[in-house]
Amino acid sequence: MIKHLNRRGFIKTASLAGGALWLPNTLQAKQEEFMGEREIGLPKYELDTPALCLDLDKLERNLSQVQEKLKNTGVAVRPHVKTHKCPDLAKMQMQAGAIGVCAAKLSEVEVMLENGVDQVLMTGVNVTPNKIKKAIQLRKKHPGFIQAVDNMENAKDLQEAAKAAGITADVVVDLDVIKRSGAIPGEPALKLAQFVDQAPNLNFRGILAYDGGVQHVHGYQTRRQRNLERMTPIIETHELMKRSGLNLEIFSGGGTGTYDMMGDIPGFTDVQAGSYLFMDCQYMDIGGVGNEELFDDFAPSLTILSTVINTNHPDRLITDGGAKAVTLNKPAARVIGEPNFNYNAGSDEYGTVTFTESNGSYKVGDVLEMIVPHCDPVVNLYDRIYGIRNDKVEKVIPVLARGMSQ
Repeated sequence: MIKHLNRRGFIKTASLAGGALWLPNTLQAKQEEFMGEREIGLPKYELDTPALCLDLDKLERNLSQVQEKLKNTGVAVRPHVKTHKCPDLAKMQMQAGAIGVCAAKLSEVEVMLENGVDQVLMTGVNVTPNKIKKAIQLRKKHPGFIQAVDNMENAKDLQEAAKAAGITADVVVDLDVIKRSGAIPGEPALKLAQFVDQAPNLNFRGILAYDGGVQHVHGYQTRRQRNLERMTPIIETHELMKRSGLNLEIFSGGGTGTYDMMGDIPGFTDVQAGSYLFMDCQYMDIGGVGNEELFDDFAPSLTILSTVINTNHPDRLITDGGAKAVTLNKPAARVIGEPNFNYNAGSDEYGTVTFTESNGSYKVGDVLEMIVPHCDPVVNLYDRIYGIRNDKVEKVIPVLARGMSQ
């Protein structure tokens, strides 16, 4: 999509940005907050670029769509916040019907819990003394925090830490689906779960089983069959645990690519979909139940604005959106309204668009709008997301867990 910036818009944008250049570092945080307030009501194409924008109408449709699709299936939604890293958006997901959220890292967990998101399940494990201590302290303060274990030593360490803190920590056992993290399915997982269940300061809540490898398998029916095949050892382990008398109130996993298939898994309780909120080029390409070529259950609500800064070569545009704004993920970002544009974010600061034909003519200062390649790492590049409605900034959403990778 092309947007030409006229002189009036240029002057308005320049005056908005003025005064932010030479402030002392100690005023940086206050200035950022101030600038966010000033941007409310600004036309989106007058934002400084690169800018990360969120279509609020599409966002709201995605929030209601996932709930509607899963209604009467017995499967709830426990979205993964690594997608957006924003407590504000996590709260919107829970208000729409999510039973809680997931987080991959302890630092993400802390940001969510300390900013009003009271039900957080950590899908990663905490194995170092510092993280175990911090996790137990978070659980002491926030009873809605659940953490995962995938090995016996870690479970023993959690038991000792919880005992020392005088609490009972809620725990799920993570099961290995793709030889990455998780306990080995079958007897090893059963023994671990039984230890947690019998530990006096641990409360066994259930199991996790996430298959990241199947999420982007092309073609709905192929993906569905692959999902069932790869979940078979997990289903068998669930039955083994169930026969042993263990509490299995949580059986969580899946993602955006399999969100509407997890009802096929006996005993499954909730899906950890995250990208459905924004969508991206990677997910759009996997195909959906009604369209084998395009996954269109959810609308691409998250986009990047980038400005054309050089047109000196024919059939080529240079933009200000390079790898530090767009990422190097493939497939590449897609320019809305220009299906024949090839976007290359290979330089740190510059994006290169090559094309043989276009739907418009472009000059320096024009703004392109792109669908993001992979929403999770793109969001982690920005301090804020501009919530857009009717092409104007309605809200500025801080990415409070940006960079939280510990």
